Amino acid sequence: MSDLTRRQILLAGVGGLVASALPGDEAKPILTRPVMFNTPEADRILAKLQVFPRDNPWNEDISRLPVLKNSKQMIAGIGADKRFAYNLDMSFILVPGDQKKVPVKLISYPDESDKGPYPVPDNAPIENWPLDGRTLEKAQTAKERGDRHLLVVDPVKRMLYEFYTARKTEDGWEAGCAAIFDLKSNKMRPDGWTSTDAAGLPIFPAVVRYDEVERGMVEHAMRFTVRRTRRAYVYPATHFASRLTDPNLPRMGERFRLRQDFEVKGYSPHAQAILKGLKKYGMFVADNGGDWRLSVAPDARIKGLDDLRKVKGSDFEVVQTTGPNEGPRAK
Repeated sequence: MSDLTRRQILLAGVGGLVASALPGDEAKPILTRPVMFNTPEADRILAKLQVFPRDNPWNEDISRLPVLKNSKQMIAGIGADKRFAYNLDMSFILVPGDQKKVPVKLISYPDESDKGPYPVPDNAPIENWPLDGRTLEKAQTAKERGDRHLLVVDPVKRMLYEFYTARKTEDGWEAGCAAIFDLKSNKMRPDGWTSTDAAGLPIFPAVVRYDEVERGMVEHAMRFTVRRTRRAYVYPATHFASRLTDPNLPRMGERFRLRQDFEVKGYSPHAQAILKGLKKYGMFVADNGGDWRLSVAPDARIKGLDDLRKVKGSDFEVVQTTGPNEGPRAK
């Protein structure tokens, strides 16, 4: 038995999934097959997965950051009396480190896409599946217009592959844009580049998942949309998607948090897990869409989120973000 084998510690084994780690290292999940997001196997992997370094903006405690001077005006512009909402939309799949890589034809933003091939499995889910009621095959091949995000996570190599307007055709996969993120690094998109989100941000790190609401708190920043944004972006965003210049409109990457005096008692356990996370980590303006709409994995095990509709825009505040490029950027 080699020294490496002697030092290796086997932590868990479930079907085609085994997690192992060397002493002093975090557990590194090892898969032998793709694992869908809404399964106990995925829960066990995700519970051990470090998504970006702990000093990354997504993992930053913003509960004590100062409030932006025009926070109230920005909240009013979105709708202080509008109700908080959620979308059960962002599905994803976990793949092994040796997942076969395939070409993806890039259509809309090839010059702002990361080059392939990419580890997209045959059973990769499309945004809104399975709660949209379609079979996986119909969801993959449907020709309706929409964002049709496809998110692939390699938890072994800690790499993330995201696609916009993804679709499976007779000739293989195609998408409007492809963005790759190293979950071990703080490196973001090149300045001015979009991603599968208009802000140039990754989506998966922001998605509310079953494993974390079940533990009692979402421990990372989340993503939400607003109808009108400004022609500017702020760190860690890298891209804007608007012609509007009103300074009281949020920039892409603008960070909101739930007020510290907001009472979460009385909300369902899963809703409380989200609200606690919004107090500590907040949420980023990530794309143009419906006002105050939070992204949640379309996992039928997540319950009681209709309670979130009792939250209003006025329950939030905009914070002064931190980082090397915190000033507004526009082109």
